[in-house]
Amino acid sequence: MTTCKGCGVVLQYDNPKDLGYSPKKDSDYCQRCFRLMHYDDLQYSMKTGINPDTVFEKVREMDALVIWVVDLFDFEASMMEGLNRHLPNKDILIVGTKRDLLPETVGNEKLAKFILGRCKDLNIDVVGLVVTGKNIEEGSKEVYHALNVLSKGRDIVVMGKANAGKSTLLNGLLKDNRLTSSRYPGTTLDFNKIETGKYTFIDTPGIEGDKTMLMAVEEKDLKTILPSRKLKPLVFQCREDQSFAVCGLVRIDFIECNPASVVFYMFDECKIHRGKVEGADERWQKHYGELYKPVPMENDFTKTKVAKKFDKMDIVIDGLGWVSVSGQVKEICVTYPRNVNITFRKAML
Repeated sequence: MTTCKGCGVVLQYDNPKDLGYSPKKDSDYCQRCFRLMHYDDLQYSMKTGINPDTVFEKVREMDALVIWVVDLFDFEASMMEGLNRHLPNKDILIVGTKRDLLPETVGNEKLAKFILGRCKDLNIDVVGLVVTGKNIEEGSKEVYHALNVLSKGRDIVVMGKANAGKSTLLNGLLKDNRLTSSRYPGTTLDFNKIETGKYTFIDTPGIEGDKTMLMAVEEKDLKTILPSRKLKPLVFQCREDQSFAVCGLVRIDFIECNPASVVFYMFDECKIHRGKVEGADERWQKHYGELYKPVPMENDFTKTKVAKKFDKMDIVIDGLGWVSVSGQVKEICVTYPRNVNITFRKAML
């Protein structure tokens, strides 16, 4: 049985419409991986095709160290409350990826303190934490240092939410772009064992995050919301009532700013439209799908209103980024797709 080096699926040569198809019997990759790697061409979506229970069940049966990969840009969507319940008696090492997307002024020590604090909030016990550096080589050295201490001869299972950067991390550790990585959730389709001189790594399918903007938009719109370069924080000084529309995806109203500072940490392809709260409903209706785009696949929005809980507070929209607010604000109202999770937390940065 031959498997695809890129995604782990069993190769087959008879049905072009089924998973694992390759037109060449001597190929190391299925056609889907080949086209993703060379043309960024998603032949068909698998973002809802992997059962997370199956992934956890297989890992529970292994004697292995688990690397849980966390996307530092999309941190809340990368975490899983009570993770140890899904992986009982497993040692879990958290590795934060995509560090290069965050502002350079943020130190790894501050990030590590934030991550460990959120782990405590989410009832997650870990044996170690690595915040990978600003380049692949630096990050690989830090991860290998942790593995030398923690692996104890066991296999190393690399897990995480869809699109967290598992395959990219492994490619960096292996110094080989053999694994298929892309912006599309569901790229890795099966368990994929990679033998090295000292370690055995096992790449796994991403755990589906069903309440994230990545699932709420069409795949062609992922290039607008997923950052491909360092974030450029967008800062607004606000007085009185202010409303912000992020594309046609989210609207955030700040009531009675006196004054307040609002900073958007989102990909700069996401267009942010500022105006007064008065008339914001009419502007949304007028521009939705035209000036305000992209939009979710389902036009089904809900609202959450909160008071500002911390001196500096983040409003996190899974899969899209976050907004940090400081200063005087009486109330914050967020309008967002019903099938997307939002979190209000003490500021990350």
